[in-house]
Amino acid sequence: MQLLVLVGLLLPTAASSPAGIAALDQSSHASAQNSAAAALVAQTSASSKLADGTYQGPLADAYYGTVQVQAIVQNGQIASVRVLKYPADRNTSRYINSQALPILEQEAIQAQSGQVDIVSGATLTSEAFSQSLIGALQEAATGTTSS
Repeated sequence: MQLLVLVGLLLPTAASSPAGIAALDQSSHASAQNSAAAALVAQTSASSKLADGTYQGPLADAYYGTVQVQAIVQNGQIASVRVLKYPADRNTSRYINSQALPILEQEAIQAQSGQVDIVSGATLTSEAFSQSLIGALQEAATGTTSS
């Protein structure tokens, strides 16, 4: 069995179980979709400024629950990112997300993009965060908001 260490917490890696292998396959597919969407956002935001406002991203699957973020754009730049929903029904999920989500929020503001580095030990949450943020930034690039 392989183990992954995150802030002193030992967790079996996803590849150590058949269900984990299936999750990794789904994760790889989601990563490819995220990359394509991120490229679209990068092209759009590079050629035009983001419209000021508050934009809510779509719900994104993080395997143990969903992640949803809200991006606040001021002066054409990401001013803040707020996590609206995240997996919190398990103690482990709460602990991991309490460590990872603040890092992801800061990374998104610094990068001014939905393309953020994955936080070790929180891969699925990181990818879902990115997917939801990319959706919010796509709305900001076109100046449309979801209802």
